[in-house]
Amino acid sequence: GGQEGGGTIAAVSDEAAAQGLKVGDRVAYSVFGSYAEYTAVPTGKILPVPDGVGLDVATSCVVQGMTAHYLTSSAHADLIKEGEWCLIHGVGGGTCQWAAQMAKIRGYKVIGTVSKGKADVASSLGCDELIVLDEVEGASFEDYESVDVVAKVNEITGGEGVKCVIDGIGKSTVDISINSLGRRGIFVSFGNASGAVPAFPVLRLIGKSAYVTRPKLLDYTVDREELTWRSGEIFSWLNEGKLSVSVDTTFTLDEAAEGHKYLEAGKSKGKVLYAI
Repeated sequence: GGQEGGGTIAAVSDEAAAQGLKVGDRVAYSVFGSYAEYTAVPTGKILPVPDGVGLDVATSCVVQGMTAHYLTSSAHADLIKEGEWCLIHGVGGGTCQWAAQMAKIRGYKVIGTVSKGKADVASSLGCDELIVLDEVEGASFEDYESVDVVAKVNEITGGEGVKCVIDGIGKSTVDISINSLGRRGIFVSFGNASGAVPAFPVLRLIGKSAYVTRPKLLDYTVDREELTWRSGEIFSWLNEGKLSVSVDTTFTLDEAAEGHKYLEAGKSKGKVLYAI
């Protein structure tokens, strides 16, 4: 199991050495099978970690941080500009904590949705507006039927709607996301926390001449140049204090099952790590 990790290089191939990697370098990476003491990682998947950035923070960056970066810099196809409104669902969780902060760095005005149990975390992210929802009974997930989010968005934006929606929730929020868009806005659907987004007719987008995209990280890190550009910006923002990363808790590798149950219950307020 596992898809990301961080540590120091124990051995290098000739190819890796030719690219400047050496034993002892601090790195983070994303490959399947990272629940291990040692992991074989292709050079194209390695992110050099600069001084001043902890390995726990760097490891948190590999998937969630990089995902948030492409969501706020590229996936919207420049259909949102500085000073325009962006709606981000679930800003109390890992990826969208990053996304809310990065959206602010890029100059967007941010509306975040969050459950009451994670509102304390969300309040520190710099969102211009927070829409706080009840939690689903017996869980820590937002109950998107507890508040009329579309009405709140229209109130905040003066009836204009938002230029971009970043939505990792899925089934529970698809209607909210589409109905919150302004003219020529884009619905960026990147996750399925509540279930997969059901099929819908493209004609539904005609009301605001809206756009929709369903991106994935691999298509936004297509080569090492793009990979290091994204990670370089993130690490730079971390060193400059523009980003704050929440590492929620750390389990030992022997406690992997408990860690997964913790995530599935929606309890995490940040990154969950395993230490070896």
